[in-house]
Amino acid sequence: MSEIRHNAAAGRFEAGDEANPAHLDYRLEEGRLQIFHTEVPGAYQGQGLAGKLASAALGWARESGLKVIPTCSYVAGFIAKRPEYSDLLL
Repeated sequence: MSEIRHNAAAGRFEAGDEANPAHLDYRLEEGRLQIFHTEVPGAYQGQGLAGKLASAALGWARESGLKVIPTCSYVAGFIAKRPEYSDLLL
C-alpha cells in the first residue's frame, strides 16, 4: 500500500491507485476542517486504510491549528474511540 498523500487542491487525503484511490474528503471553513466523507474501494478494504486517512487528516488539522467538524460518520466514530483527538473538536 502506498503512503498517504495530501491532495490540498482537491480537498482530500488519498492513498492507493491515483485513478481510484481510497480518500477522505474535507472542506476548510474559517479555521475549521469539516471532514465529510471517507471512502475505501473494495480492493483496499480490511487494511486499516480509513483509519490511516483519518489519522493523517487529524494530524494535519492539529499541526495547522484547525478545529475539526466530523460530519463523516466514520471519522466521528474514529474520534469518539480515541480521546487523544477530542481537543480538535469544536
